[in-house]
Amino acid sequence: MNTRHINFLHKQLDEQPPKRGRKKWVFLLVIIGILGLLIYSYASANKERFLNPLDYDPVTLEPKEPEGFFKKLTYLVFHKETKLEGQRDDRINVLILGMGGPGHDGPYLTDTIMIASVRPSDNDVALVSIPRDMGVKIKDYGTRKINHANHFGEMEKENWGAAFATEVISETFDIDIPYYIRVDFQAFEDIINEVGGVRVNVDRTFTDYMYPAPNDRYQTISFATGPQTMDGSTALKFVRSRHGGNGEGSDFARAARQQKVILALKEKVLSFGTLTNPVRIKKVIDALERHMTTNMEFDEILELVRIARSLDTDKITTLVLDNGVNGYLVNSTGANGAFLLYPRTGNYDEINSAIENIFDPDAIVESIDDTPEQEKPTLNWATVEIQNGTWRAGLAARVKQRLVDEEFYIEDIGNTDPEFKPVIGSGIYKISDKKSLEVIEALQDELHMPTKETLPEGILPPATTTDILIILGDDFIE
Repeated sequence: MNTRHINFLHKQLDEQPPKRGRKKWVFLLVIIGILGLLIYSYASANKERFLNPLDYDPVTLEPKEPEGFFKKLTYLVFHKETKLEGQRDDRINVLILGMGGPGHDGPYLTDTIMIASVRPSDNDVALVSIPRDMGVKIKDYGTRKINHANHFGEMEKENWGAAFATEVISETFDIDIPYYIRVDFQAFEDIINEVGGVRVNVDRTFTDYMYPAPNDRYQTISFATGPQTMDGSTALKFVRSRHGGNGEGSDFARAARQQKVILALKEKVLSFGTLTNPVRIKKVIDALERHMTTNMEFDEILELVRIARSLDTDKITTLVLDNGVNGYLVNSTGANGAFLLYPRTGNYDEINSAIENIFDPDAIVESIDDTPEQEKPTLNWATVEIQNGTWRAGLAARVKQRLVDEEFYIEDIGNTDPEFKPVIGSGIYKISDKKSLEVIEALQDELHMPTKETLPEGILPPATTTDILIILGDDFIE
């Protein structure tokens, strides 16, 4: 058998050297690989840097330049200054929402709805308070109170309520709101306590005999006119009170009090450098994680704090949408006769113009004065009172919350005379001469309760403002 001998050494010597073009491709691939590694490293590092408070200067709140040649190189090549959405257009909008949270009645119905706007070029800030009873169109739910938007969003997906409410409010008022911050009552208290309380000037002395207390009960709270320092618990009572006397019993008065506390908190936070230290801010955010929801990243929060340091507190503009004589809203009713507030002109153009021109008072006045008077709708809403004729503790309060969630206007709750308890049969009674048939029919459908004419024995006199009285008897099924 013939054997073939191959000289591998000779073959290698005969091979031609690699072409110069191949070297160029290898070099190019190496460069691309290095650039890719730089980009990946920078993205990964900055993802962590944005969350690490130690990577920010405690005075300027600007990101520190990283140490090490490789990190410095990637920082110099790819670093971009943090800009908030709206900053280039000189208007940053943030939606502020306050709610009870789990453990409270109507936990996701927002008590506070406020648009905060900042104009960095002039260091101006404006606050627009929106009443919870304002009627707006909510996709898939029809016309409902605006404070239900957060609730509906939360029903669809956990922790989506604030984002959904932001969409609804942005569409309603034709304004771009890129950011939202939602806190519950616990977070509100904790933040106030964290800064050592806030000093607020109380405009009017008032007492609220129906402030919510644990176990479906009420407590009495009072505030005296003049400046006073409030801790978290006291400040919460001040901003939540809805049944105060001396002109403090409306949602509009409450909105004004909320603005006072927000501004006082801003002053307190910025008056101490340590409270705006990145490390301190991160600790507060982490501590409030279960009680606060926001779509702002840590670097965006620091940028907002940095801007807030320069705001001129003497140039703060506040606007409360209300139903006063020259207000933007009027009383009206929903489909089931529930109390709602609607724009007095029949559309949102006037309100949208006021919000858009919030930093230009002259433009706001013109937009109001140029709007012709519109015919106001006939009011069909009625005030409802509930009396508990059973020995079931808290029944009236629970039924009230149920009806409030369905947008009925409940003025008062209480108990029937204990000597005549229990009342056997439940009933709905028409007390005043106001035309309230729609409301009565809606109550019948909701409570499955008959209307009656003669009040049973032991019923305490209803309030003078009551139009409809509901008596909860032993036959009432929750």
